[in-house]
Amino acid sequence: MHHWRRDVVELAALFTAVAVADGVANLVGHGPDGPALLAVSAAVLVATVGFHTWWARRHGHAPPSSDTDARPRSEEPQTGPSELTSGATEVTGASALWRMRTTVQDAPGSLAALCAALAGHRVDILSLQTHPLGVETVDEFLLRAPGALAAAEITRAVALAGGSSTWIERADAHDLVDAPTRVLGLATRTALDAAELPLALRQLLGRCTIRSLPAASGKSGRSAQTVPVEGVLEDTVMRLRAPEGGVITVERPYLPFTPTEFARARALVELDARLGPRVPGGHDVLTLPEGDDITVRRADTGDVEAAKAMHERCSARTLKMRYHGPVGDADRYLNHLLSPRFGRTLAVRTPSGRIVGLGHLLWDGDETEVALLVEDEWQRRGIGAELLGRLVAMAVEAGCESVYAVTQSSNTGMVAAMRGLGLPLDYQIEEGTLVITARLETSAARETSQRHAEYVRRD
Repeated sequence: MHHWRRDVVELAALFTAVAVADGVANLVGHGPDGPALLAVSAAVLVATVGFHTWWARRHGHAPPSSDTDARPRSEEPQTGPSELTSGATEVTGASALWRMRTTVQDAPGSLAALCAALAGHRVDILSLQTHPLGVETVDEFLLRAPGALAAAEITRAVALAGGSSTWIERADAHDLVDAPTRVLGLATRTALDAAELPLALRQLLGRCTIRSLPAASGKSGRSAQTVPVEGVLEDTVMRLRAPEGGVITVERPYLPFTPTEFARARALVELDARLGPRVPGGHDVLTLPEGDDITVRRADTGDVEAAKAMHERCSARTLKMRYHGPVGDADRYLNHLLSPRFGRTLAVRTPSGRIVGLGHLLWDGDETEVALLVEDEWQRRGIGAELLGRLVAMAVEAGCESVYAVTQSSNTGMVAAMRGLGLPLDYQIEEGTLVITARLETSAARETSQRHAEYVRRD
């Protein structure tokens, strides 16, 4: 239809040009001033060509005028991905990074239409991953867009180009790493430390809630036998067989998982299972104000007996402060707390090898809990504060936004240790139970992390 209209317009223009040429020829050939008219016309044409050439050379590379959406090129050199500061959301002062996922029909030209729509808004595609889903394909983009371009404008352009179920959020410099490199890095972290598996899954899949259930039935009533070895993918929920026979549940309500993401997560879990339980080595020797030396290192289920002996030496009041009630089955508590599958544990030992303090950093879904237990004879010597500082440093290094401690309002030692962090704290009290939450997105948290960074790296 459009080609037919264009042909008619071109034919009409041709007839008009012929009519005008015929009129000019008659005027020049039969008029008394024909030669003079031709000379004047030639001079006007030459002057016009000369002026146009001069204007193009002078203004051809000038910045766009202020009445357009375009911006002049920055005089500063463009920053490459390797030069970006960690955590920055803007690549330059005039652009921003976005992560976007949209669904299109698996047909020739659908991706080209998306790219053309983004190019029309001066959006640069830095990376692209495709997730085939039969008749549809999920396309995942990393975009660099003008800073003034809102997310709603990008999604509107994508919808007009055929995209549906579009999701978009701000990205940062970490997203500039290509997917294979990121997956290999997460696999390396998982191989070095079993406690890294939940963190690796969260970094692989984005904002999600991860819960681990033991082989016996948990709160949901679901046991490991209901999950096959290959796992289960159900839209926004995936369930994977944990290495020790339990169940790892991953939920992301805001965005369905793709088969590709499910395969990557399952590969990480299988790697963890093949390597078996492992905790990195390394320890610190600290001298207390009284002159006693203590050793701080990571602990695991191999330390259950020594930890159980410490519990037997603790008073009933100390155990109640820690567990909010009587401890009837210490073995069951300790096997869970010391397992690297559920978090990280620091143990304080005397030169004779006796454990006198435990500090736990526990992955609780999308939150992180800290807990301390110090033997009565070693309390009020700074051990609790030292453990808590190292646990917070680990939480910052793991990318946690906050940590919380559940204790009793009468536990002045734990309250003092949390206050000693120098971080913003939130308090919630209910029926004598006190929940203290420390926010880690602050400069004070980074300073706390730096004070213990050497130990964290040594681990």
